Amino acid sequence: MKLKSALIAGALSGAVVLSAGLAQAADKVTLQLKWVTQAQFAGYYVAADKGYYDDEGLDVTIKPGGPDIAPTQVIAGGGADVVVEWMPAALAAREKGLPLVNIAQPFKSSGMMLTCRKDSGIASPADFPGKTLGVWFFGNEFPFLSWMSQLGIPTDGSAQGVEVLKQGFNVDPILQGQADCVSTMTYNEYWQIIDAGLTPEELVVFKYAEQGVATQEDGLYVLEQNLSDPAFKDKMVRFVRASMKGWKWAEQNPEAAADIVLENDATGAQTEEHQVRMMGEIAKLTAGSNGSLDPADYERTVATLLAGGSDPVISMEPTGAWTHAITDEALQ
Repeated sequence: MKLKSALIAGALSGAVVLSAGLAQAADKVTLQLKWVTQAQFAGYYVAADKGYYDDEGLDVTIKPGGPDIAPTQVIAGGGADVVVEWMPAALAAREKGLPLVNIAQPFKSSGMMLTCRKDSGIASPADFPGKTLGVWFFGNEFPFLSWMSQLGIPTDGSAQGVEVLKQGFNVDPILQGQADCVSTMTYNEYWQIIDAGLTPEELVVFKYAEQGVATQEDGLYVLEQNLSDPAFKDKMVRFVRASMKGWKWAEQNPEAAADIVLENDATGAQTEEHQVRMMGEIAKLTAGSNGSLDPADYERTVATLLAGGSDPVISMEPTGAWTHAITDEALQ
């Protein structure tokens, strides 16, 4: 009886050890987001919630961003394996010595806009001179600066130019009369202006895509040297495959995806109405992407950044800044 009990105990003990071993077998991946937990990143939260990462043998940690968090700095310091970043910031960082590589591009379209009050007298970009324009910085200013350069409008506050207001990550300047226009995204800040009481009829919107200066947003970037490690590359293939599965599910189920995002919002700052609306707009931006970067979109982004006059965002055509090696295998 004692022998039988010992055998059972040993078997159970072995089962526990085996279970622990299996749990530890999941490969760890740390993802740094560009901003706080919201539907802008729904695909990753969905992939975690639906077990898509588990299915790929991954233990994924999703780190929210914020106003004081720069993804490029996080990955440079070893705080993440992969980051969500806008291509202008990634290419600028690459030229300065941080070898970031785009391994996937879940967002096909740009959501960047400049939103102006109609009563400011702005009806077209020709009306910008003499006005105050709110602009995000921390790498988000690059598309704007390239746009102004292409228009031949100085950003020095002169009578022939525009006054650039360093905009916080809110829309207060346009609501409080500090700026004639502010930077907005189709899925977020524009709706904050509407919710604050201004109507669409009182606004003039300039979408970067329609102005021919759209750049790629919310791509996935890793450090180039890590791609030479077969184990890391394999992890990224599985990560991208699961993430894109999450994105496509989110596109098809926007309300449920928004609920998943809300469940992961530790701050409790997001509302259901805002997240459902945001997810609906985000789905328009991810639609048409299977995760693989379109070379034509990349080339348009580079051309926009190079067209910066005497002070371009990047000074030369990048090399090795993107790869299809991960998505080609992930999509098989």
